[in-house]
Parts: sequence; structure tokens; C-alpha cells
Amino acid sequence: MSKVYGVGIMGAGNISTAYLKLAPLFRNLDVRAIADIMPEAAKRQADAFHVQAQTPDELLKNSEIDVIVNLTVPAAHYSVSKNIVSAGKHAYSEKPFVLSVEDGKQLKKLADERGLKVGSAPDTFLGGVHQQARQIIDSGKVGRIASGTTHVLSRGMEHWHPNPDFFFQPGGGPILDLGPYYITDLISLVGPIKRVTAFTGSANAERTITTPDSPLRGTRIKVGTPTTIHAVLEFHNGAIITLGASWDVFSHGHHNIELYGTEGSLYVPDPNFFSGDLIIADKEGVKETVAPWDHPLGKPNWERPNGPTFANYRAAGLADMMATIETGKQARCGLDVALHAVDVMLSILEAGETGKVVTLSTYCERPAALGPDEARLLLKA
Repeated sequence: MSKVYGVGIMGAGNISTAYLKLAPLFRNLDVRAIADIMPEAAKRQADAFHVQAQTPDELLKNSEIDVIVNLTVPAAHYSVSKNIVSAGKHAYSEKPFVLSVEDGKQLKKLADERGLKVGSAPDTFLGGVHQQARQIIDSGKVGRIASGTTHVLSRGMEHWHPNPDFFFQPGGGPILDLGPYYITDLISLVGPIKRVTAFTGSANAERTITTPDSPLRGTRIKVGTPTTIHAVLEFHNGAIITLGASWDVFSHGHHNIELYGTEGSLYVPDPNFFSGDLIIADKEGVKETVAPWDHPLGKPNWERPNGPTFANYRAAGLADMMATIETGKQARCGLDVALHAVDVMLSILEAGETGKVVTLSTYCERPAALGPDEARLLLKA
């Protein structure tokens, strides 16, 4: 019988709803409290999900809490995670993990000294379709991955988010907000990255908030970070993959991830989601949609207002991390993978500023594959 760990949530913003709804799916997680610097926000979520509302200091001192999920804004991720670990608790952060490699290394040192686990989202690469893509690659069916493309392109955040200013400031932008999904999936599918280069820019110096019902509708936002990034990633295994990330695009025709192997190609769906259509092409270029395998983290479970039910298992990475306390294995969403992804993203931005090729200062092993049987062990029966 797996031990059940008391979970606290730091930050009661939009993403907290997903963790409050989905963490109870996992057999070793029990959400017990939520805190926010705005007490009314914590109380609203606490009342809705029948957990305790606390101040941040109270949550850090709560003896019933073993691990705290850090859902604060990106600029606060390091300081809050440091406070969590300093309080003697395991820490799991939303992405991006931290905003500097040095901060990540300091967290690692602090956690190692205290024997604590630190991990970070995204965990969507643990989803059924992404793990099926991993299984196909590992089987050699498409040969060795030699190159590929990734694209995360949209019109931005100001038309749907009620307060989108932070998305357009340092620590935001498409590479740090959405890039973690793509880069972490690539690390899982292909391996760690050796060096990068990039060009970056912005289509507009200001953006206007047009979100319906937002009290800030009509407000102008000054853009303080690149909103278009085109990068080239060289992997340690020799693969070369391009990455395009932009919030200056109204329409495009690219697949999210295309991986080109020596025996065929693989078209991987949006790594922001746990499920989607996986397409394989043979050496003749004949494409076929792969029948989904029976993976529990790919089963539809999340309803959306204007679309079909889809798979959403956020907190899977947290459950896996806590399970490693007993198994002694490496957490799939552990600190080393998260820090390497941060290093990739920051190196891309540095390359865009300097025009240079940037060699990464970190390395990680590919996280272990998560097959259907092992995934079932994370979930409640």
C-alpha cells in the first residue's frame, strides 16, 4: 500500500482548479490546504474543494503537509520553492521551474542537504499519446531520430486572459510559458540538448487587452520580452530540431511536433495535452494514424464548455515524484529534467540577444518511460 502524502497548494489562481480536481485521482496524494497572498482567493478555492484555507506562512508550518505545489507567478517560483524546502517540505512547481540556472542549482543544493524532493511541471509528456510516441521511438520503428520541427504558434494571451500583463514581461513570453511543454517532451522523446542558437523579436511593442468581461479590457500592455522565437536545437545524440514559438501568429499549418527518423517520421500532437492523434509515416511517406494504446493517462476525463472531453491528468508528475520516495527511482518530472529545460529556454533567449551559439551548462538523463502498467499504479483503483 502506497503512503498517502499531505499536499498543500501555494497560489489560488486559475491553474489551482486543475490540481484541486485532479490530484485526488492519484492514490498517494491528499490535498489538505491551499494558501494565497490574497486570503479571499484561498477561501474561494478552499470552500469549493473542501480543503483548508491558510496564509502562506501557515501552510509552510502545517505539520499535516508533506509537499507543497508552487502555483505562484513565475517570478516568485524560486523564492517560494526555496521557502518550501527551507520549511522541510518537498516542493513541486508549476512551469517554468525557475528563471535562472543558478537559482535551480541553489534549490538542488538546498534540497539535497535536507533529503527532500523537488520537481516541476510540465507532466503532460507522461500522457498516453506521448508515452506511446516514446514507445515507438524506443522500439526503433522509425529508426534513429535525426531531425525534426516543433511549433507553438498563436495570437497570444491578451484576448482570453483577464490579466495577461505578466505573460509579456521577462519570465513570460511563448518560450518560457509554453516552451516547457515542447522542450520537456523533446527531452523525453529524443534526449538532452547540447547547444542552441536562435533569432528572436516582437511584432508589436504594445498589446491591447481584449478579453471579454476583463476589468482591464482596452488597457495597453508594454511588451518586455520576445514574442517570436525561432531556434535550432542540437541534441547530445546528434539530432537537430528547430523550434518556432510565437504569439504573433493568427493562423498556420504546422504540426506541433514532427520527428524525422532514419526509417520514418512521427507526428506528435500538442504536448500541452495528455492525449491527441499520433501519426506515423513509413519510408514511402504513407501516413497512418496510430490506434491509441490502453494507457490510463490518455483516457478522456476532462470536460470543456465548447468541445469534446479530453485527457487531463495534471498532478501525475507530482504523484510520480512522491512515489520515488519509496521506490528510490528518479522522478520523471524531477529537478534535473526541469532545470535542463530551463537552461534550454534561457539559452535560446540568450542566443537571440547575442547572435551566438550557446552551449548548455546542464545535462540530464532522459526520464524513464511510463508504460500503461506502471501508470496504473499511480492512480486510485
